[in-house]
Amino acid sequence: MKSKFCILAIALLLISCNNNTSSVIRDDNFEIIKNVSDQLQYSITLENKETDTKVFPRSIDDSGKIRFVDTKDWTSGFYPGILWLMYEITGENIWRIEAIKYTGLLESEKFNATNHDLGFKMMSSFGNGFRLTGNKEYREILIQSARTLITRFNENVGCIRSWDHHADKWEYPVIIDNMMNLELLFFAWRETGEPVFYNIAVEHAKTTMKNHFRNDFSSWHVVSYDPETGNVNAKNTHQGFADESCWSRGQAWALYGYTMVYRETKDPEFLVQAEKIADYILTQAGINDGKIPYWDFNAPNIPNEPYDASAGAIISSAFFELSNYSNNSELYTLIAGKLFDTLSSPGFLAPLHENKGFLLKHSTGAKPSGAEIDVPLIYADYYYLEAMKRKMDKSFHKLVNN
Repeated sequence: MKSKFCILAIALLLISCNNNTSSVIRDDNFEIIKNVSDQLQYSITLENKETDTKVFPRSIDDSGKIRFVDTKDWTSGFYPGILWLMYEITGENIWRIEAIKYTGLLESEKFNATNHDLGFKMMSSFGNGFRLTGNKEYREILIQSARTLITRFNENVGCIRSWDHHADKWEYPVIIDNMMNLELLFFAWRETGEPVFYNIAVEHAKTTMKNHFRNDFSSWHVVSYDPETGNVNAKNTHQGFADESCWSRGQAWALYGYTMVYRETKDPEFLVQAEKIADYILTQAGINDGKIPYWDFNAPNIPNEPYDASAGAIISSAFFELSNYSNNSELYTLIAGKLFDTLSSPGFLAPLHENKGFLLKHSTGAKPSGAEIDVPLIYADYYYLEAMKRKMDKSFHKLVNN
């Protein structure tokens, strides 16, 4: 396939020459895309698996080696998702070939009912693949994955169960991250017309909206329910600083999740919820200037706390989408662009041939348990690329309409 790089360069040159273009649209986007492409091509030349089953890069371990995971890990779909996004952005066939290879390895997960992460895994991989190729086999795999996911729904609670572990602490835990998995159910509803997928997704979103948010619309990480009565038993954190603090990536999942649910339902209450979640984020120090969040908005030793670039990337991508639906479009686009620019700066975007081929530095996975602190994380790279694509789409749209 003919490369799109020259097309992108011409379009971005036209954008930069347009006097009416918003300040968030920069004339160096093409250079960023080229650097990202070069870094990912470098990553392909590195060690590409730990064992025959652990082939999906997740992070860098304490010894400085790439940490690979198998299909069951919740992050396994993000690497094939990155390959699909690069294929979409550049048109280069190398990315399609690699994406097909890694996506196919995940097919067995369509029957994995042991956790709620099927949406993360299958929509980033098969979802992007189906969107870009129309492969009917991908469609069937996604629908089966949705059928598997809804087996974890409890009608008494009104939510899909997140975890089966920590049974000594939570009887029926639902985490804010679970909002992201609803996209798989909306996909299955659109493709099959079966209302069960839509109804479960909407009920989960409404139950979460009722129980997961404080008066200021910051979110709890974990809400545990009584599976027989649906009553709330506990509101805690697992990856944040404290039960009453706001874990920044959890708030990012909430912003992205409710924006996505509004996209799929067009129900205005979900748009209002997304905007209120956004309002909380915009009150946090530095966000309006494009500062990447610390791992928890209420961490006790700020500014001497680790950042979470993954939260910044998710928020940037979510704001770009939310700007398409909200009356606050200009503000959300501005903040999304500032966050993206910060992530694209030398402080966060890794130099070529460093960072073991990962794109972004300075993410934090689970600081309370001492896991993945100030390291690259594959999902940070995924949402960074998604933010890039959404930024490009808005740039091209503005160019066409000026």
